[in-house]
Amino acid sequence: METGWKAGLEDVIAARSAICQVDGVNGRLYYRGYEIGDLAGAVSFEDVTALLWNGELPDAAASGAFKARLEAARGLPPTVGQLLQTLPRDAHPLDALRTAVSLAATHDPDTRSNEPEANLRKALRLMNLVPETVAAWQRIRTGRTPAAAPAAASHAAYFLELLEGRAPSPEVARVMDLVLTLHADHELNASTFAARVGVATLTDLHAAIVAAVSTLKGPRHGGANEDVLAMLLEIGEPARAESYVEARMGARAGLSKQERGDPKVRMPGFGHRVYRVDDARARVLRGMAKSMAEATGRQKLFEVAERVYDAMRARTSLPVNVDFFSAVVYDALGIPPDFCTSIFAVGRVAGWLAHALEQYADNRLIRPRADYSGSAPRPLALQRRKTETSMASSLKS
Repeated sequence: METGWKAGLEDVIAARSAICQVDGVNGRLYYRGYEIGDLAGAVSFEDVTALLWNGELPDAAASGAFKARLEAARGLPPTVGQLLQTLPRDAHPLDALRTAVSLAATHDPDTRSNEPEANLRKALRLMNLVPETVAAWQRIRTGRTPAAAPAAASHAAYFLELLEGRAPSPEVARVMDLVLTLHADHELNASTFAARVGVATLTDLHAAIVAAVSTLKGPRHGGANEDVLAMLLEIGEPARAESYVEARMGARAGLSKQERGDPKVRMPGFGHRVYRVDDARARVLRGMAKSMAEATGRQKLFEVAERVYDAMRARTSLPVNVDFFSAVVYDALGIPPDFCTSIFAVGRVAGWLAHALEQYADNRLIRPRADYSGSAPRPLALQRRKTETSMASSLKS
């Protein structure tokens, strides 16, 4: 039987969705029909979330109502805070996050219901639980006490105040709002697909988000942005960028196709399964990275990034992706490399939840087939005779 199998399900249509469209040929990204460059910085992350969940940008009244419900759901559950205090201080932030989400499920009053209103209540709580956990764990693992931010004016400001223990400047809050918007959704990426597979079994919403967080951790998905920042910091000086790229690309050239698939030998921040030209989000982040680096005195890292970008352009057609310039923004915000993917999760949970709600609304179990490549059908009796003969020969010898 002809299966039309493709490794990694590349370009295979696995779901119908009205949430997000990626135009890889032209480097465009659309949320519900709106181009990401038009939304980012012009529409609040809360309104973008409402758009992803509900299909339309909210008017003033609907926007206010959505924000009020989101704010009313704030507050890290005490049991989650207690759990975080018991974790090893070297635990990866995403390990802490997935553990916290699992525990929160056991205390959520709506866990056992998948009714639309119950799922909406859980979605609002999860929208807060992710940034609350991420911020609390960052403070705990660096020897600080978790902070509170009951009066923060926006979701981005709320997260930043939880993280730093003080209200952010309007400019920094605006930058974080833009970053969260850019990361809010990206069609059927690996973590979103994992969430939809979970929902298709009619598991609870928390379980689906745990699946998404677990998938995000992989270095071939969200974990890649950690590698970008680590690479730029390793290069250190703009003058070293070209030789670094030359050495890394040269080493890759001598590897087999299978060896080149190892994330450790890839050029982080370049290449994408869908985009054939530069990632639409990277174009927005490039300008933001420059202004943030200048505002925080981190121009050197931006210059390193620019030199790496130019050196790669001269050597390859691989497109730059969202991870590359977001790493410079994260550095300007004082975010360490192993914390980058957690920031990604704070934004992407909006998309995970949008896809989960869409899957619940029109659900069918996701159950693909495998293109079998093993042995042909064979009788067990014949195999037993071969084994017995082999054993007898061994005993005689």
